[in-house]
Amino acid sequence: MNGTRAAVLHVHGYNDYFFQDHLARAFADASCAFYAVDLRGAGRSWRPDQVPHYVTDLQEQATDVAQAARAVRAEHPDLPLVVHAHSTGGLTASLWAHAHRHAVGGAAGPDALVLDAPFLDIPGSALTRGVGTRVLDTLAPLSPLSPVRREPSWYSTHLLADNGGRWAFDTRLKRPEGLPVRVGWMRAVRRAQARVAQGLAISCPVLVAVAATSGPDAADNPRLDAQDTVLDVDRIAAAAPRLGGDVTLLRVRDGVHDLSLSDDAPREAYLAGMLQWLDARLPRPAADGEAAA
Repeated sequence: MNGTRAAVLHVHGYNDYFFQDHLARAFADASCAFYAVDLRGAGRSWRPDQVPHYVTDLQEQATDVAQAARAVRAEHPDLPLVVHAHSTGGLTASLWAHAHRHAVGGAAGPDALVLDAPFLDIPGSALTRGVGTRVLDTLAPLSPLSPVRREPSWYSTHLLADNGGRWAFDTRLKRPEGLPVRVGWMRAVRRAQARVAQGLAISCPVLVAVAATSGPDAADNPRLDAQDTVLDVDRIAAAAPRLGGDVTLLRVRDGVHDLSLSDDAPREAYLAGMLQWLDARLPRPAADGEAAA
């Protein structure tokens, strides 16, 4: 594809799938070929006999990221690969990038990694997080599908256009009421987060983007549409340097959990900041008539 600067692979989060056409257009306008993957048990890959989004090891979905990345590289063997990943997808993509940091050819990790509110840690004090993790380790072998919590997702509910939000999406694939967080899945997340806490060695540049503040996921939160009400952005920011040696943090004022689904101004600020970072990190395209280096 003449003039194409990079190939981009998008990886969604929990209770999510790819529907963000505006994100694809933003990358296309920046001369990037755009692809997205719906991971196993999620989105268009989900089957009625499956528990949505349920895995007991995030390496299962990291395998899906690896397969999708190989397919994109096969289509664009001469272009750098950018992986753009959100929330739990950001945690999964980080594990994959670390594991493939020394690989070459089609199996290589990304040339740049953009993480939109990656699920690098859970909210709460160190004591609460530690006790909670030990409880998960005890319960998961006994009752892995038991829900940790079933509270409604006011964040997802508020996003839906039918509820007065900005976005139209398939409510079978992204449920506005949210999905139960199950014991086995949550243990898999905590084990992956423990690997991040020990330190990864992702070899490519990493951008970690988060909202400026977090707040309660409650219907009466007046800033429900201007905060991350799912994760603790300060804990993400604290964990980010452990991903690798070249990590940049971007905070977006008035952003929500998925920064690409924020209100107009913070969404544009996120896209502009992210694309500016990529512009500085990706190889410069050869000028017309100039031989490729």
